[in-house]
Amino acid sequence: MNKFTTNLRYFIFSRFYILDKHVLRGFNVNQSFSHCYSTRKNVSAMDKVGSIKRINNVNLYTKRSHTCGELRRENVGQKVTLCGWLKYQRMNKFILLRDSYGEIQLLFPVKDIGGQQILDQMPFESIIEVEGTVVLRPECMINKNQQTGDIEIEVEHFKMLNEARDNLPFNIREFQKAKEMLRMQYRYLDMRFPEMQKNLRMRSKLLMRMREFLIHNHFIDVETPTLFKATPGGAQEFIVPTRFPGKFYSLVQSPQQFKQMLMAGALDRYFQIARCYRDEGARSDRQPEFTQLDIELSFTDVECILTLIENLLSYTLSDDYATIPTHFPRMSYEDALENYGSDKPDISFDLKLQNCTDILKKSQHIGPIPDDFGAYLLVVDQKQHQAKATLSKSIKDAHLQISKQYQSAKFIQFKVLPNEGLSKLEKVFGTREINDLRKRFPVEEDSVLFLAYGEKHEARQLMGKIRLEYVNYLENKLGLSGIRRKGLYFLWVIDFPLFELNFEDGSLQSAHHPFTSPNLEDLPLLDSDPLKVRALAYDLVLNGNEVGGGSIRVHDPHLQEKILDLLGIDKGTLQHIIDMLGSGCPPHGGIALGLDRLLAILLNAESIREVMAFPKTFEGRDPVSQAPSEVSEETLNLYHIKVVNKDL
Repeated sequence: MNKFTTNLRYFIFSRFYILDKHVLRGFNVNQSFSHCYSTRKNVSAMDKVGSIKRINNVNLYTKRSHTCGELRRENVGQKVTLCGWLKYQRMNKFILLRDSYGEIQLLFPVKDIGGQQILDQMPFESIIEVEGTVVLRPECMINKNQQTGDIEIEVEHFKMLNEARDNLPFNIREFQKAKEMLRMQYRYLDMRFPEMQKNLRMRSKLLMRMREFLIHNHFIDVETPTLFKATPGGAQEFIVPTRFPGKFYSLVQSPQQFKQMLMAGALDRYFQIARCYRDEGARSDRQPEFTQLDIELSFTDVECILTLIENLLSYTLSDDYATIPTHFPRMSYEDALENYGSDKPDISFDLKLQNCTDILKKSQHIGPIPDDFGAYLLVVDQKQHQAKATLSKSIKDAHLQISKQYQSAKFIQFKVLPNEGLSKLEKVFGTREINDLRKRFPVEEDSVLFLAYGEKHEARQLMGKIRLEYVNYLENKLGLSGIRRKGLYFLWVIDFPLFELNFEDGSLQSAHHPFTSPNLEDLPLLDSDPLKVRALAYDLVLNGNEVGGGSIRVHDPHLQEKILDLLGIDKGTLQHIIDMLGSGCPPHGGIALGLDRLLAILLNAESIREVMAFPKTFEGRDPVSQAPSEVSEETLNLYHIKVVNKDL
C-alpha cells in the first residue's frame, strides 16, 4: 500500500468510522444501542487500520437486521427483522415489501386470519415491520428478474408502524409514472422510485469523493456567508430586505469575493460545496438555487488548476466510470467557435463547420458585405458520418425557428439531389463563387447542406445550434446510432476574451466577471484595443455542456481599478476588494464546478431537476410549499416594504 492510499484511508476512517468497543469521550456503543442492530456480533465485514475498524453494515443504529434488497440464498434459515413500505399484496398472503435498497416477498401464514384481515384493509405505501425466517421459494416460483427472487420471508410477527392514507396522488410504479409537475409537488413520494434513490445516493457518493481528494491534498473547507452585498456586472441577484429602511442584502451568486479574501488571509487552499443563487430565467439546466464545488488557491497558474481538476475528477469518477482520461484536450475559444459554432462544443461527434468566407464575400449578389462578414458551411455526408441524410419538413421548420434568433445572419438548407449539386446556390451567390465552392468542398449526392452567412459571430453561433439540432434529430427522431460516441468527453476551452461588447449600448462588459486577470502578454491592448485582450480564463465542457469555469484573478489593486473603469463600474461599490488586494494579496486563481449539471450528465438525467432533492419549477416556484407566498402586512411594515401592482 502506497503512502497516498495509507494516508487517505486513515483520514476517512478517522472522520467516519468508530473505534472498536468505545467511541471517543467514553461512549460505549454496545451499552447504548443494545436494542438496535449495532452490537459487535451484528456488525458485518470490517476493514481494520490499527485499532480503527470500518463498519459496512447499513443496518447499524436501526431496529432492522437487514434491508429488503440484501438477502440471498445463503441467508436461508436466518431469523430477520425487516422494515419498509407495502408495495403490493395479493391473496392477503403474499406481500412485496420495499425499502431504499430493494424489495422482497413476504409470505403470511394461512392460519393468521387476523393478520390477513389487517392486510386486506391496508393501503399501499403503509409502513410495516416484520420478523420472520428466510426460506427458499418453490422452484416454480423463483423470480429471476428480482435480486431477492430466490427466497422469501415466512412472517412470524407483523406490526403496522404507519398506515398510509388511501388514494395517494400517484402510485410508485415505473410503468405508470405521473407527470413531472405532480411528482415535484409530492417529492417525498417521488423519491421512493429507484431512479431517484440512485441519483441522490450517487450525488452523496461523488461529493464525498471530492471532499476526500481535496482534504487529502491539504485544502480546507471554509463556509462563507449567503447574505452579502449586491455585486455589479454579474447575473441578476435575489434581494433580501432588512429592518434598515432602503437597505438590502443580496443572496450570493457565488462565493467569488469571499474566496479571494481568503487568499489574502493566507488560507491558501480553499474549497466549499456552496449553495448559490441567481434570479435568472428558467431553463432545463438552470435553477434559481444550485450547488457548486468552489475551489481557490494561491501561487498558482492556469496549468496548475487544470491539472488539479483533471486529477480531482479522475479520482472522483474512477470507481464508476472506467474511461476517464487523465488529461483533457484543450481548445481555444476562437477555435471552438470557428469549428463548432459554440464556446462549449460537443466533441463526441466529428461534424465541423467549414469556413467559406473568402469565397462568398466576393459575391456581387448578396448586397453590401459587412466588415465582420462570415460564411460557414455544414455538410452531412452519409458515407462520412454514417447517418442517413434526410431533411423532413419538421426539422426544416425547427431550423428556421432557430435562424430567426439571429437577425444578422441568413440561413440556407437543402438536400443535394442527383444531377443538381450546388446549382441552387448559384442564384444566391453567382456561378463563379459556387464553382469555387465545389472545388474546395466536394459535396456528394444525397448529402444535406446547411449554410449561414452574414455577421460572423451570429453566423457561427447559428451553425453551432443547427449542428446540435440536426444530430439530435438523427438520433432521437430517426433512431440512428453511432453518430455520438459513447462515453465522457471532457474539454478545456481556454483563451477567452476578457471583454465582450454589450450590443444594446455598445459598452464593454466582462466575458466572465470583473475580477478575471487579463493575459499579461495583452496588457498593452487594454488601452488601445480592449476587445482583443485575452483572459486567463477557462471553462470545462462535458459532452457539449459547460460544467465548470474559472480564472486566474487580478491581484494588483491598480490593475483591478483600471478594469473597473473600463467596465464603467463604480469603484466605490468594490472598495473592500481594492483594499484587500492592496493589503498584500498573493497571485491566486480558482474554479467552480456546477455539481447539479455535472451529475445530470453523469447519470444521463433529462434535467438537473432529476438529481436535486427539492428542485424549483421553470417559474422558480417551490412546488411542495407553493413558495413564494404572501406575507402579513405586519411583516411588510417590519421590513419597510410596500407592495405595488399586486395583481400582476
